Amino acid sequence: MRRFQLPITAGVIGAVWGALWMVLAGITMMMVSGLVFTPPAGLAAFLGALMALGILFFVTPESRKFPRLIGLALLLVFGLLMFGRMAPFGLRLSEGIWTQAGTMLLWAGLSVVSAHLCLEGFGSQPVRRYLYELLMLRVLKGLGLVLFSVFVALPFYVMVMTSLKSQQSLLANPLDFSVNITAPPDELFRSYIELFTKFHFDTFLINSAIVSVVTVFISLAFAIPGAYAVARLRFPGQAFLSRSILLIYMVPAIILVIPLYAVFSQLGLRNSLVGLMVVYPATTIPVALYMLQGYFRGLPSELEEAGLMDGLSRVQVIWKITLPLAVPALASVSLYVFMIAWNEFLFAFMFLDDLDIFTLSRGVVSLNSSEVPRQHLMAGAVVATLPVLVIFLWFEKYLVSGLTAGSVKG
Repeated sequence: MRRFQLPITAGVIGAVWGALWMVLAGITMMMVSGLVFTPPAGLAAFLGALMALGILFFVTPESRKFPRLIGLALLLVFGLLMFGRMAPFGLRLSEGIWTQAGTMLLWAGLSVVSAHLCLEGFGSQPVRRYLYELLMLRVLKGLGLVLFSVFVALPFYVMVMTSLKSQQSLLANPLDFSVNITAPPDELFRSYIELFTKFHFDTFLINSAIVSVVTVFISLAFAIPGAYAVARLRFPGQAFLSRSILLIYMVPAIILVIPLYAVFSQLGLRNSLVGLMVVYPATTIPVALYMLQGYFRGLPSELEEAGLMDGLSRVQVIWKITLPLAVPALASVSLYVFMIAWNEFLFAFMFLDDLDIFTLSRGVVSLNSSEVPRQHLMAGAVVATLPVLVIFLWFEKYLVSGLTAGSVKG
């Protein structure tokens, strides 16, 4: 059986983590402090490779891991200073000494922890293919988690920090995303205060909430009986209908918006929230049908048959038996429909002209002009993002269970 040598692999793993964390730690510290420097990714990769070899040979299950890992982290910092000629980031240590020290310690600590988590349980001896693949899975899972977290958190961090800054500080150093948290609240949150006092964002919030909630109720009112019929009843064309529910998503929304604009203008529904309450359910009902029919198929049909035998009508069976069992699916569908209606922009942009009936997405775009400071635009984006983010995190367990329901039988 083929065996794989680990020292070279460990060196590559350490080099990858060293370079990655150096870039991320450097970017983070530049954003926090406003200092402009160059993270030495190449030197960090070289030192990370040496660090990983140290973990492989000297941090064994029998040894005291914690002191040795701390020692490796300190050696990384020392090596970065020595090889970087006491100016590892291209700056003298006297220039932002605490920022540079924090960056080095953050980089060393994260590099050591990441490499240790990947190499834990492995030694310098050759390993079988299964263990080698397990090591590779650890590395890929760790890299995926870190990169995904960075791609999600970094834009939101920039958006929040920019919204809390003043116009003068933004013009002085656009790369400085640090915030003086000791400033008075009326200065720190000035952008948010002006959003609601000058730019009508309280009205935008109410309009978006009304449209989104109404869209959820209309979508569920049509999707529940439709999904139940497709999942439980037998009628001609049932299989075709079940497979073709999502065909509407093959038609781009930009193709529909022009004829809808003309029709709604003639009917008097353009420039009104009622028009959005008609369009949004038309786009969300198909996905709600698709999600609910899979969940209904996974419910035991014997329970409904027992209810019918006890004298319940089909509507009573749905109301008293099926819907209580389908609460996770209903919650996930409601959340998904709410998010679609809350974030929708194209139809709101085309149909709404009156400022008093703007939704949040339409209102945020109205801030994108040279007359409105950039921090106000970012504050509007935070206001539009935060409510749906909180709701999503609160109901995330229902969303996962509802999306995976019906995928496995038995």
